[in-house]
Amino acid sequence: MNDASGPTAHDSVAIERLGAARERILQQLSQVIVGQHQVIEELLISLFCRGHCLLEGVPGLAKTLMISTLSRTLNLSFSRIQFTPDLMPADITGTEIIEEDRATGSRGYRFLQGPLFANVILADEINRTPPKTQAALLEAMQERHVTVGRVRHKLPDPFFVLATQNPIEQEGTYPLPEAQQ
Repeated sequence: MNDASGPTAHDSVAIERLGAARERILQQLSQVIVGQHQVIEELLISLFCRGHCLLEGVPGLAKTLMISTLSRTLNLSFSRIQFTPDLMPADITGTEIIEEDRATGSRGYRFLQGPLFANVILADEINRTPPKTQAALLEAMQERHVTVGRVRHKLPDPFFVLATQNPIEQEGTYPLPEAQQ
């Protein structure tokens, strides 16, 4: 868009398509989620801006249902990761495994993808996992790839993380880095 000339016809079409997509998504989500209008609006803003979203809230607000419904509405893959104190970076990014070729007997490494390899990720109770695992998630969020060993693996496009944390239970949590807040 040029400041002097205003929006072009192409800009107007793009804006109309975005508005229609927003209405379709809102209609689909409202069939499943009651209330939560502000949360859904902010979720869509994050999604359309190719950003990520952190929700603070008590259990029982249908966060998992909301995100899985959103991914189904958009025909995107969905993965829910329950963050726990013993979760390791490889548990979310994936790992190299040794495979043997039965025909030749030779061995080689193969990358086994972790749950981050989906379009829409629900990172549940993100502040319950150690900083090293939070850092692996942050790399995925910022760079849209994960590094395992010395190899970078590109994540699917689009890639959207919705993280949750429960403000009531403070014991057993780790502070989030400022970049994830």
